[in-house]
Amino acid sequence: MNYPLFSLTSFLQVFWRNMSKKGLKERLDQGPVICAEGFLFEIERRGYMSSGEFVPMVSLEHPEALENLHRDFQHAGSDIVQAFTYNGHREKMRVIGKEELLEPLNRSALKIAKKVALDTPKGIEPNLMAGNISNSNIWNHKDTSQNKEVEKMFSEMVGWAVDEGADILIGETFYYAEEAYAALKAMKQSGLPSVITIAPMGENIMRDGVSILDTCKELEQRGGDVVGMNCFRGPNTMMPYLKEIRKALKCHVAALPINYRTTKENPTFFNLPDNNGCTCHTPHKTPFPTALDPMQCNRYEIGKFAKEAFDLGINYLGVCCGANPMLIREVAEAVGLKIPASKYRENMSSHFLFGTHERIAKHQKDYKDKA
Repeated sequence: MNYPLFSLTSFLQVFWRNMSKKGLKERLDQGPVICAEGFLFEIERRGYMSSGEFVPMVSLEHPEALENLHRDFQHAGSDIVQAFTYNGHREKMRVIGKEELLEPLNRSALKIAKKVALDTPKGIEPNLMAGNISNSNIWNHKDTSQNKEVEKMFSEMVGWAVDEGADILIGETFYYAEEAYAALKAMKQSGLPSVITIAPMGENIMRDGVSILDTCKELEQRGGDVVGMNCFRGPNTMMPYLKEIRKALKCHVAALPINYRTTKENPTFFNLPDNNGCTCHTPHKTPFPTALDPMQCNRYEIGKFAKEAFDLGINYLGVCCGANPMLIREVAEAVGLKIPASKYRENMSSHFLFGTHERIAKHQKDYKDKA
């Protein structure tokens, strides 16, 4: 990892600024905290990840691309630089035959995230760097033979995150309640603040039979500093559960939906149909994960969701799969934050058809309904 050279003065300024930065709980007590995650789709769109496989080899193969991704989200208002280690666990690395790269991948991703967090632009709150653990996809409540292996996977990833200077830990996208509990246990042993979010699938219950609300209650009881939901569900099918969670829990609550229009009939994006006139269907028969584009939420829908969640008292906000910097800016601005990217928010007054500026040609404005 190549780090920039700093003058002694610059180094000391950055050092003291980060030494005095507020912790996660203090920030949440004072107002909203924005977290960008769900990098899989965005980094795949940028050409640095294989869809379907979804392993974050980018931290080793194109570290500059990952650093740029983090900086783009930072510019857009993310207060947390979440290390891109989702699916970077031992089991997934075994699946793709690259287990020997497990620790280098994790440490590289953590170092890149730390570098960006330490280099927060002047004038905004220093970022927090988050280590990340997630669903293993081998946890099984009916055959527990591999569950101890999952616990070891969590522990080693938490250890690397602590080694590399994480400020907080995030455990995300759990669809088994017991796996979420195991992840939280591993994170709590580090002594760092913990964010734990669940992602129930289409049956609207955790795969081991525990209700969504009861899972969140138990996570709070077990010491989760922030408890909530992320991924799988868009705004419309996540919000009803968030209302229940916020009402029942005393701790801070997290809300990070996907950027897709899930419905009551199809509450997650796994089986979301394309009813928008598609004439070239995917070879794997479902729009997920490579052809979800027509079902994306627009920026206003994401902003509306963020404002509604914030008004409920939910201060930990973001977007998961489908996230891009523009949407993170929308979340930040929806809850009253002004961030560097606000300079570039939409300004339709100068548009050649829809603008209101006095120099916009009348014949163009008159034609807008026919365009």
